[in-house]
Amino acid sequence: MNNAVNNGVWSGSWVAERLGVQLVGDDTLTDLLGLALRRNPKRAHLLVSNVLGKHVPQSPTVVHGAGYGLGRRVRDLLGDEEAAAAVVLGYAETATGLGHCVADGLGLAPYLHSTRRPVPGVARAGGFEESHSHATSHLLLPEDPTLLVGDGPLVLVDDEFSTGNTVLNTIRELHERYPRRRYVVVALVDMRSPADAGRLDDFAREIGARVDLVTAATGTVRLPDGVLEKGQELVARHETPPPAPTGTAALRPTRVDLRWPAGLPDGGRHGFTPAHRTRLEHALPAMAARLAQALPDGARRVLVLGFEELMYAPLRLARELEQTTGLEVRYSTTTRSPVLAVDDPGYAIRTRLVFPAHDDPADGPGERYAYNVAGAGFDAVVTVVDSTADTPALHAPDGLLAQLAAQTPHVLLAVVPSYTPGPLALPERPPMLPEPLRGPAFSSYAPEEVGWLLQDLSDVTLEAPTEEREEAIQSGGAHYAESLPVEYQPSEQYQALFHSALAESAGRLAQAVGAVTEIVLAERSPRPVLVSLARAGTPVGILMRRWAHFRHGLELPHYAVSIVRGRGIDANALRWLARHHDPRDVVFVDGWTGKGAITRELATAIREFETTDGITGFDPEIAVLADPGSCVRTYGTRDDYLIPSACLNSTVSGLISRTVLRADLVGPHDFHGAKHYRELAGSDVSVAFLDAVSARFPDVTDAVDATAKDLFSTDRTPTWEGWAAVERISEEYGIHDVNLVKPGVGETTRVLLRRVPWKILARAGAGADLDHVRLLAEQRGVPVEEVPELPYTCVGLIHPKYTRGATGADGRAVNL
Repeated sequence: MNNAVNNGVWSGSWVAERLGVQLVGDDTLTDLLGLALRRNPKRAHLLVSNVLGKHVPQSPTVVHGAGYGLGRRVRDLLGDEEAAAAVVLGYAETATGLGHCVADGLGLAPYLHSTRRPVPGVARAGGFEESHSHATSHLLLPEDPTLLVGDGPLVLVDDEFSTGNTVLNTIRELHERYPRRRYVVVALVDMRSPADAGRLDDFAREIGARVDLVTAATGTVRLPDGVLEKGQELVARHETPPPAPTGTAALRPTRVDLRWPAGLPDGGRHGFTPAHRTRLEHALPAMAARLAQALPDGARRVLVLGFEELMYAPLRLARELEQTTGLEVRYSTTTRSPVLAVDDPGYAIRTRLVFPAHDDPADGPGERYAYNVAGAGFDAVVTVVDSTADTPALHAPDGLLAQLAAQTPHVLLAVVPSYTPGPLALPERPPMLPEPLRGPAFSSYAPEEVGWLLQDLSDVTLEAPTEEREEAIQSGGAHYAESLPVEYQPSEQYQALFHSALAESAGRLAQAVGAVTEIVLAERSPRPVLVSLARAGTPVGILMRRWAHFRHGLELPHYAVSIVRGRGIDANALRWLARHHDPRDVVFVDGWTGKGAITRELATAIREFETTDGITGFDPEIAVLADPGSCVRTYGTRDDYLIPSACLNSTVSGLISRTVLRADLVGPHDFHGAKHYRELAGSDVSVAFLDAVSARFPDVTDAVDATAKDLFSTDRTPTWEGWAAVERISEEYGIHDVNLVKPGVGETTRVLLRRVPWKILARAGAGADLDHVRLLAEQRGVPVEEVPELPYTCVGLIHPKYTRGATGADGRAVNL
């Protein structure tokens, strides 16, 4: 019942055979879609999505991933700058959750969905009609009246793009009030007929705007003559009356207090911002844990059932429940849409529960439906509604809860507070942030060398075996920042390599430190505030601070902050910095660039921070020692050579772990976390590394002056050569994911120390800079492949599509 294809039978075959309807297009169409018959005089057939989470119970991870993936494609289409200026608009009721998931994938844009529920006191900002629907009036009720004002792209999201009428009506209505240069239409499937396909382009020319289309699959529905009449006749022949009320008037579902965060919107009816998303992400683990605790012992198969337009909150709760328990969790929602149910494997809507509306709708009372729930064998159903819908009608003998009780032994009810815009919904004032952590209490660095804008998680067990982390990361089950790799303990041979490399390269490093610091002082600020990106940037920030003192007598403030790929920079750290320093003086520091992912991440995060907090002045341009990827314009060198601090982990970084961002440990007003590995003090070379490099400062003064002079007169505009090279390597080696390609000596070392490597590409003739890479590769059984004309000294490839089966029992990688 949960798939578009069941036991080899397509769930659209019943309609196709009897009505003559044909679904033609991409090979994936029949996996994504089934067919049913509408009880609607305007249209005969219904395309039933298998990944939408509306009519067909589905894994919530699959449902969220379908929308999120579309959102990432939109972000790639727009680019970060336009994505940050965009607004995402979803359609009620079917696509409210899908639109929200697209906004998650886009990452930078606020979300709004249309609604059929008027809300007293909230002014209408627009509306439009959906001509084929059984309920046509869509209202736009943003809390912020300026949400739809602006020239950034408007991203419109619906489950299917069939005729284009709904989208044209929407754009026409909004373009008259809030004209824009660009619109992006997003749908799971593009099912327009050839006649309809050209209408969107004609309309775009008519209004003078660009309109793009992003879909997961493309096809069309071929309808025979007289299909509407034939469909109505089929419905009349197979329609059966709903069962009589069950008579369970005394039903008392198990109520679950989610402890939904105060003031957090329940969805996008009045707007949902990136800041709201952050609050929700922090709260989800605890709310899902309360649901799990309330489930009966022995429950294995659980349905989380949302409510009409309230799709996103139940979906995220269901996904969190699925990912944190061993339960088989499915997700779907109730609906207004009247559809014929036929208990046949070749039909997409096998069963139907019918119950009265229970949210006092503006269009009056009427039937509501839950499809494919009856007979599905759920041990428990968790019904999630908003407080407006928690009415006597919900609990009545013929209400939804009674209908569910007849189908499952356990019914739970979770009520999300209906968000009402107004003064009471203003976010609470955040508490004062703590002062930075400093050594020796936190890190082995001297207290004046760096202040860590982090929280100490040293007492929390966060380490997981490398293979388990890789599987969880690549499967989407976990983010890399939610755990830590087990700290690599170097062998005596490897430690000897580190000391040899340091002795050989200290002068070269000192020259790069001096050059980049001189550029910062001359071009960025005469008294910069150095903010290193923990942890690889921290030794570099300390060295730059030492050079400024050595050469100019300056005592520069220096802090370390967390930045996480896919999650952005620690916004609380930025708030602390803005309270204590002029943001225009802040210079972000890192060790090196690879393909430039962190460079892009920081630029995106700063734009998002400016939008959410209204604080401007932070310059996202990173200063680095080495820029082999040509991603920044403030650097000491663009050569790809060994920076010895990349050879080790915490023992060359002040005994501090990589930073951690996990919702159950890091609250909305907390700094990101990290651990202080005090037990590794006997192996610590952090200060020895700094001293070895800074001891060479007097020797390189003239060379620094010459290098800085050359750099000042050089065109240092980033070319992003590294990113292009990574994209090429990703395709040439069949990886198809740039995140699994780690270019440069530093990033390759990290792959060998922290991830599951597949192979190492080395530039033919590379010398001693790769001695430690070759040793690590030998220890892990990873092949090193020499490649002529490689743009980097080396590139590390993470094992693609990794599972634990890709390594042997000893943890050594197995060649594909």
